[in-house]
Amino acid sequence: MSTAPVGLLLREWRATRRLSQLDLSLAADVSARHISYVETGKARPSRDLITRLADTLEMPLRERNTLLLAAGFAPQYPETVLDMPLLAPVRRAIESMLRQQEPYPAFLLNRRWDVLMANEAAARLSRFLLDGRDSPHANMIRQFFDPQDLRAAVANWDEVAGDLIRHLHIEIAAAPGDGALRELLQHALSYPGVPSRWRLRDVAAAPAPLLTTQFRHRGQSLRFFSTITTFGTPRDVTLDELRIECAFPEDEATAAFCQRLREGPAITPSQDA
Repeated sequence: MSTAPVGLLLREWRATRRLSQLDLSLAADVSARHISYVETGKARPSRDLITRLADTLEMPLRERNTLLLAAGFAPQYPETVLDMPLLAPVRRAIESMLRQQEPYPAFLLNRRWDVLMANEAAARLSRFLLDGRDSPHANMIRQFFDPQDLRAAVANWDEVAGDLIRHLHIEIAAAPGDGALRELLQHALSYPGVPSRWRLRDVAAAPAPLLTTQFRHRGQSLRFFSTITTFGTPRDVTLDELRIECAFPEDEATAAFCQRLREGPAITPSQDA
């Protein structure tokens, strides 16, 4: 597949960030006329200009590489498979963080919400909520939208799913050229019971700063909130796209239940509600 011209990509990113040519020129200390010439193909940007504009537009590393390729330059940032020896220290750190989160769930995700790693607590909770089954999906969006997966156990599904959709729209806006993200959004929207209004991004509605996910299954009520950890100033595409999500119990009952799950396989459901 051919790469889009650099001017088209630059214009798309400027529109995504809601900047005029004058706004971008002032922020990047470049003349608005030169930016116009780059966008229309009348001028070829230098590598230094591409870097400056990418910094100003706060582009992810993968998208910076795409912009460089479109301008005829070699990519600047490597993309290293997490299993490679070069990233062994990072992998050990991730595994340590996941273990330390026990007995509460923790996940390693990429920007497409694929679950790359998870601790044992996450597996235990999932199997409890799915009556001993493993999730059929290795993607968190699909897990929460598929009625045959975790969705059935989420008591406040409208709130949680709506927040996930807002995050997904933001991810797409941050990487407008990522077709896989757009495909994931369309797949999520295709499940039954998904409001049609979620098809469009609501720019006035930001994701909640702290969202509680409430599970209810076999008479057991569980409440978690999550924190997200990312890598600071990454110089590799893989690291730039990784995040660790740690779930914490919001109440003592949830904390005690997670501890009991770790101590033994058998959980006797309560008889009330």
